[in-house]
Amino acid sequence: MSLYNNPRILLIDSYDSFTYNLAALCRKSISNCTVYIIKNNQLDWNELRPKLRYFSAVIVGPGPGSPLVERDIGITRHIWHLEDSAVLPVFGVCLGLQSLAVEYGAALKRLEVVKHGQISRIQHEGVEIFKGLDEINAVRYHSLHVKLQPDGEVEALAWANDDDDENGRVVMGVKHKVRPFWAVQYHPESVMTGAGGLEVLSNFWRLAKHWLINHERTIQPWDLDADKTFRFGWPQPRPSTCKHYLAIGRVQTITLPLPGAILPSICEMLGVQDEQSPFVLLDSAAQPGRFSIIGCLHASTPTITYFLGDTFVSVKQGKRTSHIDLGPHDIWSWLATFMRERKAEGGRKDLPFWGGLIGYLSYELGVDSLDIALSDRQEQGRHPHANLVFVDRSIIVDAAAGNVFIQSLLPDDSTWMTSTARMLKCWRRTNVNPSAEPSISPIEVNLPDKKLYISRINQAKQYLRSGDSYELCLTAQTKVKVQKSPTSSIGRSSSWTLYKSLRRNNPAPHAAYLRLHPSTLVCSSPERFLSFSRPPGSVYQLRPIKGTLQKGPEITRTVAERALRGSTKEVAENLMIVDLIRHDLHGVVGDNVDVPQFCVVEEYETVWQLVSVIEGATLSSEVDEGELGWEALKRSMPPGSMTGAPKKRSVEILQTLEDNERSIYSGVCGYWCVSGAGDWSIVIRSCFKYDDTFETGSTSNPSSTEEWTIGAGGAITDLSDPQGEWDEMVLKLQSTLRAFNIKTQ
Repeated sequence: MSLYNNPRILLIDSYDSFTYNLAALCRKSISNCTVYIIKNNQLDWNELRPKLRYFSAVIVGPGPGSPLVERDIGITRHIWHLEDSAVLPVFGVCLGLQSLAVEYGAALKRLEVVKHGQISRIQHEGVEIFKGLDEINAVRYHSLHVKLQPDGEVEALAWANDDDDENGRVVMGVKHKVRPFWAVQYHPESVMTGAGGLEVLSNFWRLAKHWLINHERTIQPWDLDADKTFRFGWPQPRPSTCKHYLAIGRVQTITLPLPGAILPSICEMLGVQDEQSPFVLLDSAAQPGRFSIIGCLHASTPTITYFLGDTFVSVKQGKRTSHIDLGPHDIWSWLATFMRERKAEGGRKDLPFWGGLIGYLSYELGVDSLDIALSDRQEQGRHPHANLVFVDRSIIVDAAAGNVFIQSLLPDDSTWMTSTARMLKCWRRTNVNPSAEPSISPIEVNLPDKKLYISRINQAKQYLRSGDSYELCLTAQTKVKVQKSPTSSIGRSSSWTLYKSLRRNNPAPHAAYLRLHPSTLVCSSPERFLSFSRPPGSVYQLRPIKGTLQKGPEITRTVAERALRGSTKEVAENLMIVDLIRHDLHGVVGDNVDVPQFCVVEEYETVWQLVSVIEGATLSSEVDEGELGWEALKRSMPPGSMTGAPKKRSVEILQTLEDNERSIYSGVCGYWCVSGAGDWSIVIRSCFKYDDTFETGSTSNPSSTEEWTIGAGGAITDLSDPQGEWDEMVLKLQSTLRAFNIKTQ
């Protein structure tokens, strides 16, 4: 391998949530390079040091915490003190710059005004890594900075001039006077950093090559020892299990023109009011949603549940439950295998769903995928962490075209399909409206404690100022107790009544009604999390929302643009999540990730939202794109907009600030289609209940009440006003409480 034409770059990751963005930037800036990524504590220094000979240069990435804390910096600090014979070019980013500077005598200081997700003008003298560049704008994520010694071994190359009442002049770029070490404080890999990213890294490689030639440094050929230690370069090749599998099923479809179809009344005709029976509905209850999906469940429909820590998956069909050993699988790969055996073809290309898995995946299931130990604070009668049903009969309602589609994956299912079509035609002729039911009256409401919540906001801000996180999505729970409807009365389902009330008061494009005992979820989410289109040529899209403004007579688009796009805080929150999501998606599809929309104000039924769009695609023909979408879901959970960044450290901090597991709230709900497509939304503006009465069949001393849990919260940044954050949390809470006829003060 040629030193100049095919360089090897070692990227040291300090558990950051932007690492793959930096790897992608390296591959774009340094032609034909191969990037190898290791964690900063993955190898002992004595093991890594002799293996640096395999590499042309090192990138020391960003990360949470301080360069003075062993847990945060790991082996990075040793890089700067290599003996002369082992020195190689190094480029540091953020924590990497701070580490370089403090190892050579700089003082580490806290910023007076934290800069998280904010864009600053970077001034420089046009030399070294800034050669040929004009003034640049770059994104900053830091609460710590360095003050260099006047005559020290590290000198400044660039600065940001914050206002005098903020931080004054802050070092943004440095170099070592003798050794081939350069670094920047800002984040070159951020989507909103322009020339300060690509061109600066290109300049680094130009300087690095020059140093390598002048010092006649040789690169050790790659061998089995290197392969064993570092394995694959990034992006890693896909495993052989992700090859294409032929579809073995066939989708049958009947199309009915039913303009003006009323979705709730169709659901009631299908038996949704029978609280004892499972029911699933994914409802596009407001623009820009279009298609609603009703699962037509029957006695043989398999329901799949999984609890973290179990070594088996439970599959229930009718009254029979089987416990299937996971064996070598985790729940994610087990479900991928399950769906691999149920692929189907022949459905209408214009419909999003032909059949497949529908249900929810909890927040804690995502936490587990980060290798974070769950706290021991778990509710009695906890909800399954995965609760999914395989839908082989479905009805799709197209609100835009006024058509209804009846679908089945079962062979020779024409009898059910024609009888369902006949039933729907009769409904159309009689023009039945959904039943009018009494509203639900709460018996008891326990709101979050305001004083405690505000104290947690202040604690969160301390973590932000210490450099442990850039943003923390703090949440709290409200409990609402209501009178339970008599189980003998099919005509009265309290959860369905609640859903219709929520749908009426807070219509949303990603609403859901999932009654999968022992859990029932009533959801009116505005936010799509991840969708992946039908292969071939799948596109993986995430649409984070950060920034919301309630609509009103005087809130025009112009006013909304000024309030949302014009807000430093709102744009910073959105930008942080965009950069985090880019990293998550890069980790699955490799280089091919783009941001076609950044911080655009979109109009919804009741609010204006600040929405960005991140898209990725794989260019390889050797992967199963449906399974890749499933892997993207696993890698992206828990949703970054519900945690903060860097994700792993932020989740760990949130476990100390929140008193309960979040459970279904801030997890995801949606579908994985037998065609390979999928669509998952974030569970917000929602409530859920636990009731094992129908699961266990117990009728002794049944409770006359049921308790619903509502989660709500907001992204805490250093710009957050505690009272304002409390008000925002209550506003979000109110959108669900209205369904119970509850108004907060």
